[in-house]
Amino acid sequence: MVINLQYSLDYKIGQMVMTGFRGTDVDCSSPISRAIKELNLSGVWLTDNESPMQDTIGNIKSPDQLKKLISDIKKYSDVPLFVAIDAEGGKIIRLKEKYGFPKTYSAKYLGQKDNPDFTYNEALKIAKTLKRAGINFNFSPVLDLDLEPNSPALGQKERCFSRDPDKVIQHARQIIKANHSLGILCCLKHFPGHGSTSDDSHDDYVDVSDSWTEKELRPYRYFIDRNMTDAILTAHIMIKQFDDKYPATLSKNIITGILRNKLNYQGVVISDDLNMGAIRLNYSYEDAVELAINAGVDIILNSNVMTYNEDIAQITIETIKKLVKDKYISKSRIDQSFSRIIKLKRGLE
Repeated sequence: MVINLQYSLDYKIGQMVMTGFRGTDVDCSSPISRAIKELNLSGVWLTDNESPMQDTIGNIKSPDQLKKLISDIKKYSDVPLFVAIDAEGGKIIRLKEKYGFPKTYSAKYLGQKDNPDFTYNEALKIAKTLKRAGINFNFSPVLDLDLEPNSPALGQKERCFSRDPDKVIQHARQIIKANHSLGILCCLKHFPGHGSTSDDSHDDYVDVSDSWTEKELRPYRYFIDRNMTDAILTAHIMIKQFDDKYPATLSKNIITGILRNKLNYQGVVISDDLNMGAIRLNYSYEDAVELAINAGVDIILNSNVMTYNEDIAQITIETIKKLVKDKYISKSRIDQSFSRIIKLKRGLE
């Protein structure tokens, strides 16, 4: 794929949006199908009926159903579509055994077993499941350090390999290698490190200013330096020594200042879900979108779970267009994100 600088502004903005949707099948009249075709969405986020936020109406019933859903939905995009899912393993995997998918192990289990070959083979099993379904984008691995075992978002769900950054690197490397072997992109999360909090940003504001340490950046630095980073997901956490006003997702000091300038990461950055309580309860949607993009985020993710709106993709796109028209976001900032996104999509052809 060649980056066509003649793409319209509307097209470029569409590529900056990824959303969730309801239902286990689609046709040409489905809201998500129309959004992909008419608004040029970057991708879709799939879930089952057990969101970490609440029970929801998801997209997964069985392997055959999911494969058909993805095959159908890809037809509506004229460039490769990111088809994304949380497939970490253990408690955080949308492709559950009860739907007919293979058993998986949590990051904590893999870290405690501490056998890189075993980790690779288990990750490869998940990657093969994704490949068979047509999923090409895995929101995994988690690079957070297991610094707070009672964390409802991480520790209690066994999502972290270890509190030791070197062990996190060792096992995350196997996850990435396994996914890459089958052409599946990985999104590292949750930057700049969510592992030291006992609070949950799904619910509300999380402040790690007193517990966050520089070592939480080490896994990111490792994979960035070795060009093993497809995309990075932000965290809705406050670190006041870097930004005393905004959480990381909305902070230019953190996304541009630390991730892009200090760590020299020039790839795709995805916001964690703007539908989560930490953002939804504290910012208007327009303010959150504006702050995130100006901070350095390239793709706005909205799970569309807690407050479902079948028009969320259009709302997000219209919000960005208005911000550009009113000169709160520059066209050059849109071009920058579009170039990163299209460059990443080349690997999906």
